[in-house]
Amino acid sequence: MSVRRLAPDEVQPASFAFTAENLAWATETMGKYPVERKASAVIPLLWRAQEQHAYWLPKAAIEYIADMLGMPYIRVFEVATFYTMFQLQPVGTKAHVQVCGTTPCMLRGAEDLIKICKSRIHHDQFHLSDDGAFSWEEVECAGACVNAPMIQVFSDTYEDLTPESFEKVLDAFARGEKATPGPQNGRHGAEPAGGALTLHDLPFNAASPGDQAVADRPAAEKAAAKKAPAKKATTKTSAADKPSVKE
Repeated sequence: MSVRRLAPDEVQPASFAFTAENLAWATETMGKYPVERKASAVIPLLWRAQEQHAYWLPKAAIEYIADMLGMPYIRVFEVATFYTMFQLQPVGTKAHVQVCGTTPCMLRGAEDLIKICKSRIHHDQFHLSDDGAFSWEEVECAGACVNAPMIQVFSDTYEDLTPESFEKVLDAFARGEKATPGPQNGRHGAEPAGGALTLHDLPFNAASPGDQAVADRPAAEKAAAKKAPAKKATTKTSAADKPSVKE
């Protein structure tokens, strides 16, 4: 089990407060729950605080959320340290790359993406690159298994990656640009790689690939029968043909 600790004091800000826009959003979010149950908003409020503060949670933000919800500090610290979606250390200013390493992504090339992270960003997870622009970590399933391998950068996912397309995504962030999220191989969403076929109308009397396979089966069976060696014919002897035995 990983040990999750707050960032050292030297990088912790002295204070934290929501912007006016985020404060209005937080007030509305808390209003969705009964007054005595407003602590139920702790996770979305922590997430919004993380987004506001360069995508990591300082101690001051955790205590600020606790005060808003009337919760003991320790209870909110428990939530923030339990869920790995909350970053407790500073992350890359341009991109924090979360590489999915669960089975489907690993089978589809996640290890190659991790090698690139180690060579371009830092050999170890949760460490900043030399310029502070990038950081990375390996995560569990990010929910896009059919588009494996994939990564998440902040709130966006980049899917169907190859080492080459992953390098291009990193290059875009390095230039200060935002790479286009979603599949990187040209397909739409999670449709089949060759394009959607379901519900496509075929020309009248045209055979589908499945129908053609069925139609070809008899011919294939005949061809296989011709190649098979002929079996010797055997005849059964009836009881009438058997020689009688005289006593």
